[in-house]
Amino acid sequence: MCGRYAASRRPEDLTGLFQIEKWEPAETLAPDWNVAPTKEVYAVLERPLKDADERRPVRQLRKLKWGLVPSFAKNPEGAARMINARAETVHEKPSYRRPFVARRCILPADGYYEWVTGTDERELEVQGKKKRPRKQPYFVTPADGSVFAMAGLYEFWRDRTLPDDHPQSWWVTCSVITTEAETSPLAVAPADGPHSLSDIHPRMPLMLTEDRWDAWLDPARTDVDELRALLAPPPPGLMRAYPVTTAVSNVRNNGPELLEELEAPEVGTLF
Repeated sequence: MCGRYAASRRPEDLTGLFQIEKWEPAETLAPDWNVAPTKEVYAVLERPLKDADERRPVRQLRKLKWGLVPSFAKNPEGAARMINARAETVHEKPSYRRPFVARRCILPADGYYEWVTGTDERELEVQGKKKRPRKQPYFVTPADGSVFAMAGLYEFWRDRTLPDDHPQSWWVTCSVITTEAETSPLAVAPADGPHSLSDIHPRMPLMLTEDRWDAWLDPARTDVDELRALLAPPPPGLMRAYPVTTAVSNVRNNGPELLEELEAPEVGTLF
């Protein structure tokens, strides 16, 4: 799954990397090393510009809210529960099948966090000495330092309680597509830690390699089978994972220190 990630790249870096044609400086977000559900995040997408004479798709860097609200929802209360869409079923689930065909995006990240329960903590839980064992967070990121381009969907939702000209009458929200975690060895693995992403968690965000960006963002592509082919996992051996401070578990903590690699996990023996 993807329940927390880091996104510290500046808009200027993203516009060049993704060949952005349209970006509003007023939508600038501060670097965020602890992105949590319902926060605003950057998304790369292609759609015609509003009120433009030419209706061609334009690649844009937009600010969206993480947690998809379906267009048919009566209210946005379930957004925090819809942060992930499974690659295996995204084409058939009512909340996702329409945006899968028409509204796809890329969510740029440095990498994502995942938590592992330590062996000692699990034993305490079994013995009834702990109801909620501590977990060791790991940061997963491309081994070469490149952007972690997560496949995503976005959707529009109209708040009918507000007038048409209200600046918050429309919500634009998004979801990260996830897939089965890789079982192949990590490109760089901790000495006493997980050897594959599946050792950490059975799911992972679907990373799109650069050769798939154009096809994924192209709104003219609407064939479901062709789009599902783009959801194939990336080549193995591209990722590294390492333990980071448990401070990241508190969403109020934020800063580059959250990405610093620990020499050893803080939560006992893990593997």
